Amino acid sequence: MNHIAPLQSKSNHTCLLRYTEQEKDPKFWNTWAQRTLKNALTLQNLNKNKAKNLIFFLGDGMGVPTVTAARILKGQLNGQSGEETLLEMDKFPFVSLAKTYNTNAQVPDSAGTATAFLCGVKANEGTVGVSAAAVRSQCNTTEGNEVTSILRWAKDAGKAVGIVTTTRVNHATPSAAYAHSVDREWYSDSEMPAEALQAGCKDIARQLFENIPNIDVVLGGGRKYMFPKNKSDVEYPNVLKHSGTRKDGRNLVQEWTDRMKDKKGHYVWNKKQLLSLNPNNVDYLLGLFEPGDLTYDLERNTDNDPSLTEMVEVAIKILRKNPSGFYLLVEGGRIDHGHHEGKAKQALHEAVEMDRAIGRAGLLTSIHDTLTIVTADHSHVFNFGGYTVRGNTIFGLAPRVSDIDQKPFTSILYGNGPGYKIVNGARENVSTIDYQENNYQAQAAVPLSMETHGGEDVAVFAKGPLAHLLHGVHEQNYIPHVMAYAACIGQNREHCLAHSGTAGLRPVFSSIAAILTATRLLC
Repeated sequence: MNHIAPLQSKSNHTCLLRYTEQEKDPKFWNTWAQRTLKNALTLQNLNKNKAKNLIFFLGDGMGVPTVTAARILKGQLNGQSGEETLLEMDKFPFVSLAKTYNTNAQVPDSAGTATAFLCGVKANEGTVGVSAAAVRSQCNTTEGNEVTSILRWAKDAGKAVGIVTTTRVNHATPSAAYAHSVDREWYSDSEMPAEALQAGCKDIARQLFENIPNIDVVLGGGRKYMFPKNKSDVEYPNVLKHSGTRKDGRNLVQEWTDRMKDKKGHYVWNKKQLLSLNPNNVDYLLGLFEPGDLTYDLERNTDNDPSLTEMVEVAIKILRKNPSGFYLLVEGGRIDHGHHEGKAKQALHEAVEMDRAIGRAGLLTSIHDTLTIVTADHSHVFNFGGYTVRGNTIFGLAPRVSDIDQKPFTSILYGNGPGYKIVNGARENVSTIDYQENNYQAQAAVPLSMETHGGEDVAVFAKGPLAHLLHGVHEQNYIPHVMAYAACIGQNREHCLAHSGTAGLRPVFSSIAAILTATRLLC
């Protein structure tokens, strides 16, 4: 393991002293580097197995600064300095970068990016499961421009498939796995314009149950979009905003339950119901744990609401029963929401929880037959700096005050967002408030009601069969093509040798065939 043992004390002073003493010796760094080098040399033996299972972890808004800050937070939660800690994703042997722009946007949104990393095609912002020929909110541009996702390719190949998210199950990222919508916000028919409904466009919640009717596992939020308008929510019966929204009067959950009653199908809406299930007796599972998005992990009711890790564990235990393997999409979706609200503490704890889920998935599967990829759809204008000393709490102050206004500032800052505050004509003095509170909004340079996405490349971590195909810098839509190639699904099957269990190229492969295959992959 390439990390330093946890500290006995959590105090920053002890932390700094301890690390300074052992790190003064060059032997410490040389030994660590040599151990890392030996591990790197083993990667020459590339894993060219066929991927039976595919797991895709998407940290929504989890740019590189978020990954780094989450790493430090994870370590500090365990009593370490934090910087030397390894996230589970840090342990993946292959890392590359993905370019995140949408076809019509330099800085992307989660819908166009989801279409890229799930359907293999770059698209316009605000649209899911349709090509760039579709125009946002114009229903008549949907037909003929639909593109299918890797979840569909896996299902068509006989694999079990699942979606787990901390957002609504019909939010931008998960919806690109099954829906074709020119507007990401058409959650139910009540959010759609009359002309779109008259033209035959379907809301996203309806598409969840109709487009790919037998998705094996769906876990997340979004209950209200599945029930008739004004039908009281089971958990919040007296809260009108949580009531059903559907104008068509349909109860999609009841329809699903009726359809699955003889297929070992179960619907759950709380943690107790979820964890009481025996995965061996469940073939189909629908879990909707909130009317909208799930609560932040820091605010989660641990008695009633499952964690992302708990949902992922149940999902894998059900999906892995399929002898042909499975595809699982997991979204840590509220990392993004924390950043949009300027609440870095919420965002980073969401990222740490997703990392726990990554670790749990690793324990439940094998690197020999499971390709696991972790990435983000986009970044945010979030960063941390200010020459903080080693072991400084990630939510703490920079060591010096500003030499312009002589006021302290937190290490974490946003380029824009709701944290912009002027008090008596000057920047707010953060020493007068609790800047380590869960919902503290970090200071921002430009005032906005919601902080924006960032446009830089995001990291792609990969392990398992053919993970080495993710290298260097790629377009974001390349990712599902790699996964399909490794699993011999979708358009990438010709190279597979059924008798060998590998996904490598055929031993005898003419240059003409190679060119044709490469052309097909690029198209």
